[in-house]
Amino acid sequence: MTPSSLYVSASLPDSRDPQRDHALDLIKWLALLTMLIDHLRLVWPQLADLFVIGRWAFPLFCLAIAANVFRAAGRPLWQLANARYLGYLLLFALISEYPYHLLSTDSITFNIMPTLAIGLLLCWCVQYPSVSRLVISAALLGLSYQMNAQLMYGWLGVLLPAACLLALRYGYWVWGLPALIAVLVNFPYELRMGAALQATDVLILGSAAFAPLFGLWLLQQRYMPFNVQPVGRWGYWFYPVHLLGLALLRELIF
Repeated sequence: MTPSSLYVSASLPDSRDPQRDHALDLIKWLALLTMLIDHLRLVWPQLADLFVIGRWAFPLFCLAIAANVFRAAGRPLWQLANARYLGYLLLFALISEYPYHLLSTDSITFNIMPTLAIGLLLCWCVQYPSVSRLVISAALLGLSYQMNAQLMYGWLGVLLPAACLLALRYGYWVWGLPALIAVLVNFPYELRMGAALQATDVLILGSAAFAPLFGLWLLQQRYMPFNVQPVGRWGYWFYPVHLLGLALLRELIF
């Protein structure tokens, strides 16, 4: 069985709308929803357990990037659509920085957009291999390693979109790679320092590992039993706007 036959939904749109991949749209909705749920704990600390659900957001955003790159196989790298894709990520990295730190006052990292932007560049290097892009990949990884403390999810997080792309390309036996990276980027600091494994830690790591696996399975589904509204460019605005809204809500409540 070839990778292309395993990932029908990632290469063929839903039959009800030849322009849309409804499974991919659902993944984007789940990423936005779990991100919002995760950030609610920054307004109401008593909702700290929502951190477990929030571990879905980043892997699903990475999988969405990988699926977009995978579906564009055969098209040239140098095209306006790709420039616009990267441009939106970089633009909203700038727009989102202030709202992000307004809500996450203790964070020392950038918002999530720079990690996703570098991850997209690395995905393109994997999708369009050449000697020059191998050098670019090494440079991106070196830069990410140097900026590990400033990048949300660190240099390993930059690898996750490319790992998802490899899983889409080569099939089931590579699925463990994005799951493993999702676990590593969510590995609790206390465990790294030698603390004993707690039940909450198991839930966090299990949730992080399951997210890309569920997303990969979802992308195999050729037909969705319900219509999924597309996530358009407004999805970029959702990130800074919801951060700003939650920060203002916290100020009003407390």
